Amino acid sequence: MMTPLSVSSLTEQIKNLLETTFVRVNVEGELSRITYHNSGHIYFTLKDAGASISCVMFRGNASKLRFRLEEGLKVFLDGAITLYKPRGQYQLNAFMIEPAGHGALALAYEQLKQRLSEKGYFDPQYKKSIVKMPKSIALITSATGAALQDMQRVAAQRWPLAALVIYDTIVQGANAAPSIVRAIEAADSAAHDVIVLSRGGGSIEDLWAFNEEVVAEAIHTAQTPVVSAVGHEIDWLISDFVADLRAPTPSAAMQMILPDQNEMLQSIDVMMSQYDALIQQRFHRSSEQLKHLQKSYEHHSIEMRLINKKEEIVQLQKRFSQTIGFKIEHASRLLAPLSGELVRTFHSVLNHKKARHSDLQRLFEANDPRLKSKRGFAQLSIDGKVVDLASLKVGDHFDAMDAELIVRADVSDIRPVKG
Repeated sequence: MMTPLSVSSLTEQIKNLLETTFVRVNVEGELSRITYHNSGHIYFTLKDAGASISCVMFRGNASKLRFRLEEGLKVFLDGAITLYKPRGQYQLNAFMIEPAGHGALALAYEQLKQRLSEKGYFDPQYKKSIVKMPKSIALITSATGAALQDMQRVAAQRWPLAALVIYDTIVQGANAAPSIVRAIEAADSAAHDVIVLSRGGGSIEDLWAFNEEVVAEAIHTAQTPVVSAVGHEIDWLISDFVADLRAPTPSAAMQMILPDQNEMLQSIDVMMSQYDALIQQRFHRSSEQLKHLQKSYEHHSIEMRLINKKEEIVQLQKRFSQTIGFKIEHASRLLAPLSGELVRTFHSVLNHKKARHSDLQRLFEANDPRLKSKRGFAQLSIDGKVVDLASLKVGDHFDAMDAELIVRADVSDIRPVKG
């Protein structure tokens, strides 16, 4: 009978056999049950239709991954077989993982793009507007790169009034992303009008720093508008989607954010011409208004009013004269027949009065005592009034008058004449 082995001894032999036999393996499978541990290690299962195996990728190798492990993703895994003695469980220690069907960088790009899109980083509502005439521009780029020279040349041609402040940064390699983030934060705190994030063209690996999530976070968090001008026109990076404005090239960025001084001068000339035309129009309009007011003043002035009143008086006099003339003429036509009637009436009345006068004359002559021809007769009167003899009473005082004498007497007795 063989000497029995301890569990630990057997496990150790199995561990040595596995690890010396499968020093390096390359396995294809589907990812499942992925766990990102706080330690930085990644635990997952690699499976196919017939079997599965536990895997681990320790922190040192996990930090080199360009993409994020996702459930159901098919990958190529390069690693070694190890055995975890406490559990007697073998596992794959992954050194490197590549997505099946496309490159790791392309997958990482799509994963980050999808994740940031779901967070709303690409939404137009987060895009900040850029002033039309920026006074201060922060240029985040390599101080020795051709991109900086291109931007400075375009700025000098288009709008030399803008101040360009250079933030020298690393634009490729492992340290590029942290350097870019620090430059964005420094430029954002300096209160520039706009930040231009730029570098020249290159491979996807050369431009990868602008696809890092920390750079996207810094662009999204910045209060200053950010322009992404990285690579060539065909290069689309994560920074292009997050930035407030995407420019196809660094020089194009300066053309997009700076006004053209030549166009501005032409615009000023056009505005001056329009201004002159407007001033002339206003002068002409004011002159016409002044002439109208002058005519209106002359029409309503005191002198014009006096002239108008004099003319009104003349017209009234003419109308009055005409009215009086009409009335006189009308009255003349009415008086013509009346004048003959008046003459006839006058003569009739005159003749009547003459006849009456003749009658009164004769009556007077007949009653005048002085004209009485009979002797022994006298006219009796009391207080100048002729009275009859029968009206006298005893005690009356009366005058008896003939043509020559007046006798005053008293009535002492009245007796009837005896027959």
